[in-house]
Amino acid sequence: MSTAENAKLEYEAGQAATAMSALTDSGDKTIFNSAASLWSGKTGAAPVVRPNGLLTGGVITPDATNNAVNVAALTCNLAGVVTSVGAQAAVAITRPATNVAKVSSVTVTSAGAVAVVAGTDSLSAAFSEVRGTAGGPPLIPVGSIEIGQIRLVTSAAAAITTDQVFAVVGTHSEWANYPLYNVNYDLGKVTFLSALPAIHTGNVAKGVYASYAAPIFAEVSLASDFTAPETSHSVTSTQIYGTTLGSTSKSLGQGGFTAYLEDGVTDGLVASKDALLWFRFYPDRYKSPYLLTQGKLGIARTFPAGDTIKAACTISATKTATEVA
Repeated sequence: MSTAENAKLEYEAGQAATAMSALTDSGDKTIFNSAASLWSGKTGAAPVVRPNGLLTGGVITPDATNNAVNVAALTCNLAGVVTSVGAQAAVAITRPATNVAKVSSVTVTSAGAVAVVAGTDSLSAAFSEVRGTAGGPPLIPVGSIEIGQIRLVTSAAAAITTDQVFAVVGTHSEWANYPLYNVNYDLGKVTFLSALPAIHTGNVAKGVYASYAAPIFAEVSLASDFTAPETSHSVTSTQIYGTTLGSTSKSLGQGGFTAYLEDGVTDGLVASKDALLWFRFYPDRYKSPYLLTQGKLGIARTFPAGDTIKAACTISATKTATEVA
């Protein structure tokens, strides 16, 4: 049985930063993992996530010359770097050899240049929506970004028309902000709201990059009375003829603890007040299970005459503490 005197409370006293780097697809093209199990949310150390894709511009318009389009200047996330690409005029588009369907993808290469990837001619004038098949959009190189598609069904040289240019976000065009995603600080990963399209060679999704920092924990040397952020439930009722209507609601309570300080000014914990931090509480310092929570640290210090300086600390969290076994 654990006793209170064996408990241990730790707080996020520092961070180990990782520069912008590729996250790893978990296999479902939805969850992308980092090398850290936790991400700090402290100001200056919070993660920056940059999925490959367009940020602004990149509008494709027909050029006055035959078999060519213009691409407007654009910005994009490219391998974790916000990259500017200048406007390109008269970008050549290859027509099918005969009057059959052919799809060409206009892309930004991994080197930051505009390039066209031609698809395979169909056996008919019917388009396919399956990547890499005859008459379908081509698989583009890994690291490239699709700006849009040109769809043709004739072999004779002619000016491209606006109805042959396709740029629907998520179908013909890759944007950095689509689909949306959640940053999972407590797991060190990014979760997209839907699977990323597998439009790259090898049927892989676009690259997802992030910079982040893993928390470094230090013990609150003298602490007591830890309270985890927990959910409380309440019941309300309304009396009606013949019966009672009841309903329940829940609310998230504030966590906290008491810390005993050295001088109340230079203590490491005091230097972290008002910051968003991780906390770990071990009911027994000699055993592995602990409670994990992230919240803003509030401190109210008391300086009694002739007694120990202490601080009533609050943990303002947005979700309940997690049990880690």
